[in-house]
Amino acid sequence: MTPIDFPRAQEGPEPQLLLTSLLGDFWYWRDEHIPSTALVRLLDEFGITVDGARAAMRRLAARGLLTVVRNGRTTAYGIPARTSEVIIERTHRMLTFGATAPAWDGQWTVVAFSVPEQDRDVRTALRARLRLLRFAALYDGVWVSPHDTGADARAVLDELGIATATVLRSTEVPGGSAAGSPRAAFDLEPLAKEYRGFAEHYEPLLAEVEAGRIGPADALRLRTRLRVDWRRFPETDPDLPAELLPPDWPRPQAQRVFVQIYDRLGPLAELRFREILARTDPELAALARHHDSATVAELYAGLGDRRPRGDTPFERAAEARRLAEAVPPRRSRRRSPRQGRAPAQV
Repeated sequence: MTPIDFPRAQEGPEPQLLLTSLLGDFWYWRDEHIPSTALVRLLDEFGITVDGARAAMRRLAARGLLTVVRNGRTTAYGIPARTSEVIIERTHRMLTFGATAPAWDGQWTVVAFSVPEQDRDVRTALRARLRLLRFAALYDGVWVSPHDTGADARAVLDELGIATATVLRSTEVPGGSAAGSPRAAFDLEPLAKEYRGFAEHYEPLLAEVEAGRIGPADALRLRTRLRVDWRRFPETDPDLPAELLPPDWPRPQAQRVFVQIYDRLGPLAELRFREILARTDPELAALARHHDSATVAELYAGLGDRRPRGDTPFERAAEARRLAEAVPPRRSRRRSPRQGRAPAQV
């Protein structure tokens, strides 16, 4: 088999993120728990040490993101109740994001605020929360979005106790300068560079997949890292309407590459997942299943009133991570070794 030069994950996926990605791909809607020995072997496929793997399991369990059962000297981990619905929703979002641009009525949601310098922590929190809502700063105290998210922005302002703020929906009066247009708030070039880099890294592997030159072990590693690399785009892309995008916007190409590789590697990756579990428990291994974009769409459509409401440990942990990532690092002073520890990823 031809050696494959795997694209490196953009942020060096840590053990907790790898483990939640693996279980999210092959083990959701399963009540059974997987022995820790098997999970250690799964993470070993990605170069994670035994100590690193076991520490990841303990930390995920302590955060309520995995459940634990013990039978004698055997410890096993599983997915908590209601987490499968969250995984389906997030996977559906991940697989469909970027396929089309949202419709636009030509209106902007505008948040104008004034927060005193002595309340700069509140101001920092507000800016972070607005970023999560896909707003961008046109001026220091004026943030804009083409999405109809005024009610969400108002809820954030009320939660933070900011009274000196205005939320409105409006249209831009023609004739102004480009620098003063709400469009100027969104600098898309860095994001476009990331999309192009993603496609350039992964597109050559489509030929390897189609030629059958990728085996089960490579498929599991590649599909998981592909998922990890793509997952940040739905969280950081402002998802602008087509009218606001440049003509050579690279997201559609990157999205097609992602979905094609993800779908085609599913069966082989599942085979490797089963092979590893079978070393510990052959009956358990037979329960593993992969899902592709078509089956995820069916599962998502069938959720009905069981769709997530934001109150599970998994959702709270993901929101906390996104909020921490939305706060720009301070540049005023050097951090000590104990400061600035990155939040665990989920």
